[in-house]
Amino acid sequence: MNQMHSDGRVQLGKTDLTIPLLGSGTWAWGDKMLWGFGKGYGEADLRGAFRASLECGIDFFDTAEVYGSGRSEQFLGQFTAEDRREAVVATKFMPFPWRLRHKSLVEALQRSLSRLGLERVDLYQIHWPFPPVSIKTWMAAMADAVQAGLTRAVGVSNYDVDQMRQAHAALAKFGIPLASNQVQYSLLHRHPERNGLLRACDDLGVTLIAYSPLAQGLLSDKYGPDNPPPGLRGRRFGRTRLAEIQPLVALLGEIGQAHGGKTPAQAALNWAMCKGSVPIPGAKNASQARENTGALGWRMSHDEVAALDAASDRLAQKSQPAASGS
Repeated sequence: MNQMHSDGRVQLGKTDLTIPLLGSGTWAWGDKMLWGFGKGYGEADLRGAFRASLECGIDFFDTAEVYGSGRSEQFLGQFTAEDRREAVVATKFMPFPWRLRHKSLVEALQRSLSRLGLERVDLYQIHWPFPPVSIKTWMAAMADAVQAGLTRAVGVSNYDVDQMRQAHAALAKFGIPLASNQVQYSLLHRHPERNGLLRACDDLGVTLIAYSPLAQGLLSDKYGPDNPPPGLRGRRFGRTRLAEIQPLVALLGEIGQAHGGKTPAQAALNWAMCKGSVPIPGAKNASQARENTGALGWRMSHDEVAALDAASDRLAQKSQPAASGS
C-alpha cells in the first residue's frame, strides 16, 4: 500500500520521489485518429489540460516515445517549458525487436529528452516485456541511464509478476530500486488483483500505476447502449456489453452522491486509489483535468469498495471485458 506523506503525496516505490495520488496520462496527446480520442482537441486544449492539472495539484505526467510518434513528448516538453512550474515527468522506452543493442535504451532516452526539452526524466519505464532482449539486459541498460544522470528512477510497464520480480532482482544488483509497474487496472479490468500482481507490488515496495482506470470512459456516465463511444471504441463494445456495464456505473454514481455529489468517473478513480494504485486518467482539455481531480480529497469506505468489487465480479462472470491502453 502506498505510504501517504503529510502533504497528501505518496512515495514512488522506494525512491526519494513523491507523486500525487492521481497522475495524468498523455496517451491520446498527438494521436488524432487513435480510438477517436483526438478528434476535436487541439494544442490549446491540451495546454489547458496541463495547466489545469498543475493548478489542482496533479503534477505527475506520464508519456512515451511512441505516443503520437513523439508528439506527446513534444507537447509535454513545450508546456513544461512555457509554464515553469515543477512537474514529475515519466516516459517509456519501447523495446522493438530490432533494438538489440544494450545502448539502444540510452540512445532512445536521449531522443526522448530532446523532445521533452529536459536534461533528465524523473521516471523511465520499459513499455512492454518484448523479446528477444532479456529483462536482465534492459535493466543493466537502465542502470547505465541512472548512473549517467538521465533518469532519476526506473519503472516497467505491462510486466507480469514473474517479469517484475526478474526486473526487481536485476536492478537490485546495481543498488537501484524498481520504482513502478504500470499496468491496465480498473473495475472492468482487475487482472492485477486476480493474478497476484497488486500483492507482489506491495511486497516489493513497487508502486502500481494504473492506466485506463476509467476503462476508456466506460466507467463514466458519458456512454451507454444508446450512446456508444466514438471511433474504434464504439465498434469494440456492443450494445449488450454497454448495457451490462450500466448497473456498475449506477452504483458508482450512488456512492459518489454520498460523498458530496461526486461523479461515477470520480468514484471509479477513488476506488483505484483505495486499492493502492496511482491511477493516471487522460485529460485532453481543462474541464476533463478538473473533472479527474474530483477523485481527490475524499475516500470511500471499506463497505463501498466491497460493494463495487462484488458488482465488478458479477459483471466479469457475464463476459470478459476488452480494453487496451498504454
